[in-house]
Amino acid sequence: MDKVFAPWRIEWVEREETDPDADCVFCAFEAADDDRANNVVARGDRAFVLLNNYPYNPGHVMVIPHEHTGDYGDLDDETLLDHARLKQRTFDALAAALGPDAFNAGLNLGGSAAGGSIDDHLHTHVVPRWEGDTNFMPVVSDTKVIVEAVEDTYERLHEAFAEQEGTTVVGDDAAVRID
Repeated sequence: MDKVFAPWRIEWVEREETDPDADCVFCAFEAADDDRANNVVARGDRAFVLLNNYPYNPGHVMVIPHEHTGDYGDLDDETLLDHARLKQRTFDALAAALGPDAFNAGLNLGGSAAGGSIDDHLHTHVVPRWEGDTNFMPVVSDTKVIVEAVEDTYERLHEAFAEQEGTTVVGDDAAVRID
């Protein structure tokens, strides 16, 4: 058995169970007050940026529209534009904070067959990539090593968003507001 130390996952293990038909974790994060505790790093008018608790790489975020829908066609023009602009700003913040060589970005649409674990509230994954980030560990031993704690990535990404033009920072525990 492979063991990788990941102490930040204890919060997920000890979470209270929710009713998947009644509760949407993305809607709860969008409405919550404690952005830092929930890893919400930036907020636009119609979308927000959330660090993934189980990242493929450091800096793996999701750009999530406020509207609760799993159908991309349900989003109105203003939401589509805000979501796209927030993705663009996310690429810029990740580049400034982490200096990746490239990015993967994509949506899992159409339900569980698309491979996502949350299929009723669409979201775009943005994953920073570095040359050589797929090394011998996942190839030979089927183990992925994440080299930075999510909390440390939050700090770096929050600062990078805050340094962008047209942002407001209310405090260290609040997401950066994209004006």
